[in-house]
Amino acid sequence: MVARTGPLPGPRVRVVHLGGSVFDALADGDLHRANAVSPVPLSPYFAGPDWRGVWRMRSQQLRQDPASAAWVTGVIWDTRQQVAVGRAGYHGPPDTAGLVEIGYAVDPAYRRRGYARAALEALLHRAATDEAVRTVRVTIAPENTASSDLAAQYGFAAVGEQWDDEDGLELVYEISARN
Repeated sequence: MVARTGPLPGPRVRVVHLGGSVFDALADGDLHRANAVSPVPLSPYFAGPDWRGVWRMRSQQLRQDPASAAWVTGVIWDTRQQVAVGRAGYHGPPDTAGLVEIGYAVDPAYRRRGYARAALEALLHRAATDEAVRTVRVTIAPENTASSDLAAQYGFAAVGEQWDDEDGLELVYEISARN
């Protein structure tokens, strides 16, 4: 991870974890119900069609493994502005080899303001401080050069490619959790 001194430039964020009832409501596109049980207020984009597949997947994942709630996708919460700007988290707890895969996405209304970088830094920090994590993976669509460039700035190296049924072709990047 890139070492920094002094206060971090750009937004300050934390990843706020969600419970199964929030995932269920978001998967149904029910923002009112989601906000009734969410620890932070969510914008309409969270319940929109772009992210429903992720919420369905996480909802099912929590039903099968409730302990994964502390790892899976949460809200990128801007602590200064007090607003939900995106989603970020891991695809699940570390596997037996110590691998975690991260994912993040920023609401289009908040893009190009440093939120993806801030979320990536938060996820890398958590991975670096958890003894069970040895390797961090991120998968990126080949045409998403902004995300590829961001990952490269943190030392992620391309290790292959894979096909994802929902997202199509993805390039696979990895980095040691403790650089």
